[in-house]
Amino acid sequence: MEPAPPVEREKWVPERWQDDGPLRDAAREATARARGDEPVVREKRAADPKRLDPSWVEEVARESDAKTSARYMERLAAATEALERDRYRDALRMVSSVLKNLPNVGAAHEVAGVSYYRLGEWRKAINELLQARALHPAPEQLPVLADCYRALRRYREVEDVWMEIRESSPNPSVMAEGRIVAAGALADQGDISGALELLLRVADAPKRVREYHLKQWYVIADLYDRSGDIVKARNFFKRIAAVDPRYADVSDRLATLGRR
Repeated sequence: MEPAPPVEREKWVPERWQDDGPLRDAAREATARARGDEPVVREKRAADPKRLDPSWVEEVARESDAKTSARYMERLAAATEALERDRYRDALRMVSSVLKNLPNVGAAHEVAGVSYYRLGEWRKAINELLQARALHPAPEQLPVLADCYRALRRYREVEDVWMEIRESSPNPSVMAEGRIVAAGALADQGDISGALELLLRVADAPKRVREYHLKQWYVIADLYDRSGDIVKARNFFKRIAAVDPRYADVSDRLATLGRR
């Protein structure tokens, strides 16, 4: 497979990758979210409830009175911004009053679930995400939930959630996130060929490359590398480099593959 030529792609902000396994990284980075992709402003400022998803605002307003809703919205906004800044313990602390006093606000459980997920506290994350799903179902929660099950080696649940993702027909990025987790679960069980088969179904280069395409290609390249197919691994890493040569550790991976 020849590397694809450079193609048009949307502007995006490179992500922070951790060195704890490329498949888990891809899934974790793919599913990390806090209602919005805008850059985080780093200077001190009050949390702005206007940045919250409108459905979250509706939840808080429904579960509280006019006197207290503004305070809880600000706490939820502060927790969301802490989550965006990778301050997961702070996010949990900030959302705790919402969870305690407005337990039927699914948005608060989602923030807590994603925070626990990023901290690697899988069981707590599952508990919060399941409550979020029961109160305020959102397709974006599902890949995070699936990856928690994957971390606990509960592969049957991973497959069940992946099936739910497929049946819900979410937007392409959520579908890609779920596919990455499902492929990772197969690879964890030694079925690298099955993982590749799942990802190669959507491996063609589109006219406009988005972030989730790069993530999928990275996982495919890594799987080929693990399977010993260096040529195909190099081609997929080259495909990524043709779009963004600074993406993750692609340049290092290509240099390493070139020496084999």
